[in-house]
Amino acid sequence: MTDTIESAKRAAAQQAVKDHFKPSAAYVGIGSGTTVVYVVDAIKEASTNPDVRFVPTGSQSRQVIEKAGLTPIEFNSLPDDVMLEVAFDGADEVDEDLNCIKGGGACLFQEKLVATRAKKFVCVADYRKNQSRLLTNWPSIPIEVAPIAVPAVLRVLRSLGSSNPKVREISGLVKTDQDFYIVDAPFKTLLTPSDVSAGKGKGDGSDGTWEVNQLSKAINNITGVLEVGIFSGINGVQAEALREKKENNDVVYGAQKPVAVYFGMQDGSVKTQTAKE
Repeated sequence: MTDTIESAKRAAAQQAVKDHFKPSAAYVGIGSGTTVVYVVDAIKEASTNPDVRFVPTGSQSRQVIEKAGLTPIEFNSLPDDVMLEVAFDGADEVDEDLNCIKGGGACLFQEKLVATRAKKFVCVADYRKNQSRLLTNWPSIPIEVAPIAVPAVLRVLRSLGSSNPKVREISGLVKTDQDFYIVDAPFKTLLTPSDVSAGKGKGDGSDGTWEVNQLSKAINNITGVLEVGIFSGINGVQAEALREKKENNDVVYGAQKPVAVYFGMQDGSVKTQTAKE
């Protein structure tokens, strides 16, 4: 089984890089997790620009970049006028609208920073992560929380309907690169906007159901929360279109949702899901 999963990750990474990485690219975002190792390998083979720079989403992805002999740079060292040409990252679960749950590796805040600075975010995963709705197999929403605020945040999460939110522990309390804690908050399977339109639930928590975007906003509004591991809303291409039209002054970046997700399958093939128009 392990060999099958690793082969699936490798196949998905190679196809995603082939489709979305320009060999002459100057700035590329690299996410965290086991799948991105194969992404970096594929990029190293394809790149023709010796000056290409990679922005990691955390210490783990920085190590992967350095081990491959490539050059990482800090997010805050990017020139003001530079957008990443593409950001590659994994996911813990992806629904049919390409909404993602991320944060299983405790890097969700920096993952979102990098994704929102990219012209496009491309997700690479294996077949286990492909579900019609979020919180189908993955059990909870990861949330990055200031240590002093943990008790208050847990109380609010319970009031929002989370059954048993807990601070993540693996041989002790898990801390992020920001020295924050990760709270894992279980909720019922999340609705999509089309589910709410079809009358499958209100999606605002009042009837026990939450729609992806509404839950993300509700959690982000809790004092003490740095970021929530729901990647939803618009993608990078949509954000760029809004910027060009100047229709929404609030949109500067916004590639929280991928333009495409590559799932490596058990039989060695790759299933691609792209953004709906």
